[in-house]
Amino acid sequence: MPKEEVTTSPGSDVTWEVRANKRHFHRHQRRRSFLCFRWGRYADNVVRSFKYSPLTFLPLTLYEQFQRAANLYFLLIVVMQCVPIISSIPWYTTIIPLFIVLSVRGIKDLANDLARRRSDTQINRRCCDVLISQSIHSMACLPSCLSFSQSQWKDVCVGDVLRIHKDQIIPADLLLLCSSEPHSLCYVETMDIDGETNLKYRQALAATHTEMTSDPVEPILDAFDGVVFCEEPNSRLYSFRGELHWRGERHHLDCGQILLRGTVLRNTDTAYGMAVYTGSDTKILRNVGRHRIKMTQIERVLNKVVIGIVLVLLLVSLLLAIGSGVFMGAVVPQIEVLSVIMSARSAVYTAFLTFWSYVILLSPAMPMSLYITFEMIHVIHSLFIGWDVEMRGGKEDSVPAQARNTSLNEELGQVGHLLSDKTGTLTQNHLLFRQCCIAGDVYGDTSVSAEETETLNLSWNPFSCGGLHLSDQRLVDRLRGQQCPDSRQFLTALALCHTVMAEWREGAPVYQAASPDEEALVGAARELGWVFLSRTRDSLTINELGLKRHYHLLSILDFTSQRRRMSVLVREPEGGLKLYCKGADLVILERLQKDCPHLESTERALDLFAQSSLRTLCIAERSVPEAKWKEWSQTLHQAVLATCDREDILERLYDDMESDLKLLGVTAIEDRLQNGVPQTILMLRQAGLKVWMLTGDKKETAVNIGYSCKLVDPDSRLLEGDELRELLQSPDEEVTFSKSSVAKLLCLAKEMAWDRSALVLTGPELAEFNNQPEWGARFMSIAGLCQSVLCCRVTPGQKADVVALIRKHTDSITMAIGDGANDVNMIKTAHIGVGLAGVEGGQAVLNADYTLAQFSFLQRLLLVHGRWSYRRISVFLHYFLYKTSSFALVHIWFGFFNGFSAQSLYENWFIVLYTVFYTSTPVQCLAIFEQDVSVESSLRWPDLYKVGLRHELFNPLLLAFTLLYAIYTSLVLFFVPLGVFHNSDMDFQTMAVTVNIASVFSATTEIVLLTRHWTKWNVIGIFVSVCMFFMCTLITQSRKFFEMSPVDYYFPGVAQNAFASPVVWLTSLLTACTAVLPSFTSHVLNIILNNPSRHRVHSVQREPVEMQQSGFTRGHSHRRSSYAMSQGRGLGRLITSGASLRSTAPPVDRGCLDDGPQGMTGLTQKPTRDDAPNNFT
Repeated sequence: MPKEEVTTSPGSDVTWEVRANKRHFHRHQRRRSFLCFRWGRYADNVVRSFKYSPLTFLPLTLYEQFQRAANLYFLLIVVMQCVPIISSIPWYTTIIPLFIVLSVRGIKDLANDLARRRSDTQINRRCCDVLISQSIHSMACLPSCLSFSQSQWKDVCVGDVLRIHKDQIIPADLLLLCSSEPHSLCYVETMDIDGETNLKYRQALAATHTEMTSDPVEPILDAFDGVVFCEEPNSRLYSFRGELHWRGERHHLDCGQILLRGTVLRNTDTAYGMAVYTGSDTKILRNVGRHRIKMTQIERVLNKVVIGIVLVLLLVSLLLAIGSGVFMGAVVPQIEVLSVIMSARSAVYTAFLTFWSYVILLSPAMPMSLYITFEMIHVIHSLFIGWDVEMRGGKEDSVPAQARNTSLNEELGQVGHLLSDKTGTLTQNHLLFRQCCIAGDVYGDTSVSAEETETLNLSWNPFSCGGLHLSDQRLVDRLRGQQCPDSRQFLTALALCHTVMAEWREGAPVYQAASPDEEALVGAARELGWVFLSRTRDSLTINELGLKRHYHLLSILDFTSQRRRMSVLVREPEGGLKLYCKGADLVILERLQKDCPHLESTERALDLFAQSSLRTLCIAERSVPEAKWKEWSQTLHQAVLATCDREDILERLYDDMESDLKLLGVTAIEDRLQNGVPQTILMLRQAGLKVWMLTGDKKETAVNIGYSCKLVDPDSRLLEGDELRELLQSPDEEVTFSKSSVAKLLCLAKEMAWDRSALVLTGPELAEFNNQPEWGARFMSIAGLCQSVLCCRVTPGQKADVVALIRKHTDSITMAIGDGANDVNMIKTAHIGVGLAGVEGGQAVLNADYTLAQFSFLQRLLLVHGRWSYRRISVFLHYFLYKTSSFALVHIWFGFFNGFSAQSLYENWFIVLYTVFYTSTPVQCLAIFEQDVSVESSLRWPDLYKVGLRHELFNPLLLAFTLLYAIYTSLVLFFVPLGVFHNSDMDFQTMAVTVNIASVFSATTEIVLLTRHWTKWNVIGIFVSVCMFFMCTLITQSRKFFEMSPVDYYFPGVAQNAFASPVVWLTSLLTACTAVLPSFTSHVLNIILNNPSRHRVHSVQREPVEMQQSGFTRGHSHRRSSYAMSQGRGLGRLITSGASLRSTAPPVDRGCLDDGPQGMTGLTQKPTRDDAPNNFT
């Protein structure tokens, strides 16, 4: 048993202590909780995204339910209805609907939470290999007994040593101890964290690598007793500070030794690591955020309206109660009968009871059936989304759209900001070599899609794997016929100038690249006969049309985002020295030799490729004299050893070598977007949405994707860096572009300048907003003027911060869409979260409100389903408030004629059934089937969506008019029948039935006026409702029911007599026509006075427009190139050091070579290491 050492903390800034192989130490301090009480330090490795437990479900769901003002109001009404002395309406009229509403909502939330719990269980039960330390056993335990045991993720503890196999997901944040690769390197894919598909490398400390790479490794790992002191758990993905204390020495730790949870081990057989953070302490889960209860903007407004109505009703009840007290004190004593009946009560006491009676009597103005119907409509709208066959995607259209949250449908019609992830959401991250220009000649054709491109006959190339989407036989003929030396040099440059690694599998090289651009270029060269076979520290081997050639690699002039180019200096087999360079056209063209041939034709080709939104880079070469190479290499050696200004000296050396270049040509790569992405973004922008891109990828990649997907117009200017800082720091609210020294542009039309601009913000720049709070409001004001915003190199937590920034400084509805775990926090923070069923796992889908198969389905989700839902629900709520308020407020006017006694004008059953049977079906059909225009018209005219952005259909002003209209209708419903029956032989009950008929007729007529899209269900609904009224009225007012229960059925035979009276019918029709006269007049005036062109949208039916890709010319050459900016710092240092190379089995002879690649060195993928982003300067 190894001796345990006592280790002290190195300082207050690194206070997180992790002891290797000491489960008893960490489990003793494991974090635990009970209800709201928590204690302990170290989290377990269990994921808990659910919010309910058996103990907390009932109190939590009731707490959420009674956040609705109406629910709380009706609960109080139920309590008061149980008091007989003040109950003017039976208690069951309210408690049954309330119970149904609470139950339906609670069951729906429980079902969603159970789905999250099942997902958590699947993750927690994943398997991994854990070394159970033998130090807790006896000393007699033999080393041969040591082994890794398979455990579930939930059982992993801080300090455990884990073995990770190739293609396995890492279950916790691990400190890499060693791996099966040389120098204990390992490669991880971080797609589920930052969206990047290129691999990153991690390397263990030299101390642990040296001690732990001998076989067997289990006893050494078991004896490992190191202690890690590091920073407390945090959400910073790109930084880590800590120290490893082992054997009396301290070793500095950074993010280069940390394997994050959620990353996938690639191209490494085995890696060993120690768990530093587990469960909720891991960096990815720290970025996930908490589950938020989402409420629509309409629902929030409705809550305020409900509170307002309740306050008004309380005020009216108070006034009526005062009237009752006055009547009791001043009128009753003068009437002998009343004074005898009511002598036992004082005026104050009567007023007190009357107040509560009126509160109950007027409560139907906000009926529970509103919320029951509201929930039902939401569910049906959600089903419509799932039933839409045009929104099915995936393999064989097997993935339907799904509304996981059924209460947000109307907000789909009001989205003002759409925030999208890039990788897997907008792009496929699959690049295709589509065109090239060599010696002034353009090869390839992008007028046809990649799938329709005619396949070249490459049967002569045994290394061809297919997938070349450049269809131009001329290029193949010239290469094979050796008709164009520049073409051969061009392909040689593609095969040599890169940092790709080749791993031989089944006799063929499989390329692993640090960026998809390089993989596409080297793959295209392979298809055309220039096959990259292998590399070592100082050599490159390629096959040129069947002839194997070995190049001596002298130097790699590495890529950086500032240089925007890379070069390789090689010695050819014939002995000559060649420099091959590739990079952005802006930096390559300025380094060309004088009178460079084919320059004008190449620049025309660059413009042509730009019109097709292709990612381009220039290829160049130069012959290097031997003397210059010797002098340059000596200077380079001295610069490497320099301690001051090393980077500046190297940059000058590189510039000196990368000069006097000869231009060979240009490559054009298509970054495959998801189907229909450009058309969708263009359409959404036309609809008034602000579309932002939030990505963890690099700035240059994000900018180029922004151009290709129509997020940024070709002639748009980018505001970034110092120029953006100048705008944020400027106190002038009217700051213009003329202040920018970078742009050198004076704008006469300031509005047009803003509209043609896009903001580019990086993660470090966004982090400065925490120190400059005033920048947030300033940034949002600038962003509101610009066409779009690109946020790059942002962490998952920063994505959520951007959403929160928009929500804080605007009243816009935000929608976030993504497909990976790195998008979960953003999806939860936005008003609406959309998860794409992509390749990055299911976390985004499980935490989203809506699920789609592809980005382009947003067209139908927003412009069709969202707009329809907003219109339907807005009309539904207006109508429901109108019909219930007009129906209930009649009691106010009746109070002036019954001594303010809180007597009901209607019979009880009419009050119960009015909103349930008599008027519910027509408005439900309206809210389900209503369409102002067809699907095709909705997509053809995106401007129609702006109605929701401007809140034209549901706002406080319209609600006020609706309530005024309801008051007018209630006055008509009472006083017209009262005027007709005054001094007549008609009794009170007959008048009540007349008001009932008029109420149903006016509500039915109003729904007829509101309906634009008639279906058979609308007609059936109206017919059934009217029939139900007459049938139920006859039944509830029958003599038999009166004999059974005189208290509940106290209108015996009234309906039969009233329905036989012509006066009742004429009065009802007159009352209904007078009640709906304002609505009818406004509809007529709206049609007459409105611009006729607006109504063509509702009448003209056309075929859906087909979006055409129009050509454009970009104004600046630096927008054309993207390859050299699509990756981080290059891998030249790692390659030339030899640390990344390992031997593989010799490849199989392909038969076409005289000396096949026997004994050649296959190489693994050497990806970039994602160091922390640079600070904003």
